Amino acid sequence: MTETTAAPAPAPAPSPLLARPGAVPAEGRDAGVAWHYGDPTAEQRLLAAGEGAVDLSHRGVVRVTGPDRLSWLNSMTTQELTGLRPHTSTETLVLSPHGHVEHALHVVDDGEAAWLTVEPGTAPALVAWLDRMRFMLRVEVADVTAEWAVLGEPVGRESGGGEPLAWRDPWPALAPGSVSYAAVAEADHPGAGRPWREVLVPRAELASRAPERLAGTWAAEALRVAAWRPRFGAETDHRTIPHEVDWLRTAVHLQKGCYRGQETVARVHNLGRPPRRLVLLHLDGSGHELPEPGADVVHGDRRVGAVTTAARHHEEGPIALALVKRSTPADVQLLVARAAGGETAQGGIDAAQEVIVAP
Repeated sequence: MTETTAAPAPAPAPSPLLARPGAVPAEGRDAGVAWHYGDPTAEQRLLAAGEGAVDLSHRGVVRVTGPDRLSWLNSMTTQELTGLRPHTSTETLVLSPHGHVEHALHVVDDGEAAWLTVEPGTAPALVAWLDRMRFMLRVEVADVTAEWAVLGEPVGRESGGGEPLAWRDPWPALAPGSVSYAAVAEADHPGAGRPWREVLVPRAELASRAPERLAGTWAAEALRVAAWRPRFGAETDHRTIPHEVDWLRTAVHLQKGCYRGQETVARVHNLGRPPRRLVLLHLDGSGHELPEPGADVVHGDRRVGAVTTAARHHEEGPIALALVKRSTPADVQLLVARAAGGETAQGGIDAAQEVIVAP
């Protein structure tokens, strides 16, 4: 991961929206906000209909100001950011020198500052690293998570005048200079039916700004999994390169200037295929259980990968994203352990494979 001397991020304070009726707190990476409000299936349908909102106030918020901010961020990350127009959203990655994903940044500029939303708990390390990269440039970096909160909305447009600033998820549209590793054409990509944006609101006003009808992270994650949308910290580990999860399509510009990790990105793209590939697993639902993140994926007597995120979708039933070895045949049935480190021989879950990243 990115080198840093920053102290570990403190546990997130519980969101005031957990006081809403029926709220059940999430655990793990989404701790601090609601997992659901009593009816996760209805909450998924609410979001699928383009209504409601999701409390994402546990996400980190970083503000970068100064006239050099976009060219500076451009020089260190994977996406082309110079000339990014106000209220135009994009995403970019911070890679290690070996091309492994270290941070995923949701980026939108308001004309005076670039706003970055990041995974819960990662803002302090990101800010510490960015601060060390400033040198003599005219930029200032601030972790403003304590002042600003994020609400997720099933809306597919950029924010406009008179609205709070919002980051619109570009997934799965191919960005200029990017390429897709998916096995389907963009028009057939399931992510095309998942509009999404993150709205920035003053944290002190979160309770009053949130709509009456809310959905929890259970619902949001189920729709994300069905859209094949990678999430940093879920679909990534210390070895992940962007190609493995089809992240080049929205987060990597292949013709821009040098940045850390570019050599790996270019070499894999030009000379070969990634060592692993993201798949969607359709799970046997007869056992009414979902596998844990990290649960082994097995073909025959051989471990070929691991589950990254499992979810219960309101239409597709139990599904999961998983990273498997590229050599895994695309047309075979797989078996998934119920828990990380669990034995499939003692009652695994049958899984049909849907190709995301082409072998």
